[in-house]
Amino acid sequence: MDDRAGSKPGKASELQKRVIVGVLLIAVALLAGYFGGILMWLLVVLMALGIMSEWALLTRRDNNRLLAMYALSVPLAIMSPWAAGASFLALGLIMGAAMFVAVFDRSLKLAAGVFYAGLPALAVLYLRDIENGILIMLWTLALVWATDIGAYFSGRAIGGPKLAPQISPNKTWAGLIGGVALTTVVSFVLHVYWGLSFYLVLLSMPLAVLAQMGDLFESWLKRKAGAKDSGTIFPGHGGVMDRLDGLIPVAPVVAMIMLTDSLGALS
Repeated sequence: MDDRAGSKPGKASELQKRVIVGVLLIAVALLAGYFGGILMWLLVVLMALGIMSEWALLTRRDNNRLLAMYALSVPLAIMSPWAAGASFLALGLIMGAAMFVAVFDRSLKLAAGVFYAGLPALAVLYLRDIENGILIMLWTLALVWATDIGAYFSGRAIGGPKLAPQISPNKTWAGLIGGVALTTVVSFVLHVYWGLSFYLVLLSMPLAVLAQMGDLFESWLKRKAGAKDSGTIFPGHGGVMDRLDGLIPVAPVVAMIMLTDSLGALS
């Protein structure tokens, strides 16, 4: 989530634009998640390549940006429903792609972007394919969205002490608490009406904090690069990383939780 909170002229129209584009993005994500298969994979591929491109620009490694995107395309192709899907093979290829980029670019910065873009892509596809995958994926997306929305509006309404003023001056502790609170409510609703495990409802609180940490990390990257947004692809929202900064750390953690639970059930 980006840092556009404030009370300047034109903020009402800016908020309206953000809401319209945000609703459209959510609709696309939900449709792809519901149908799964190739549609879901294509959306994830676009997401990952967009993140990789913006990472290269923010870390000032854009001279080898296309190389990194090509390298990432190999594990992304393996994640296709026509290939191995979200598998350990794909994870191994992400590691291999990162090593290749590190050697060619002679820097770990661009290679780190392969993990930053590839791991959440693998995680989202894995979550969609597990038992109750639609519900788990919906919950994962919903907790990130709820954290963003709760933090944005509670931060604007309440204000108060800053969360990390040197990194993101507009984020407040009230925003963090509001984001965690809304996430917990949304998760509880999914528990009551959709059968989401109460264990996951409890996990939604630390995951909401993790989503905010992902937001702050991306804000730190932008501050170092002297950029307001990671890109300009989404009107009123910025780039791909601006929209997915919370999902990037949350999705792999949720995938590890689900994988650990499934392995424990088999033992």
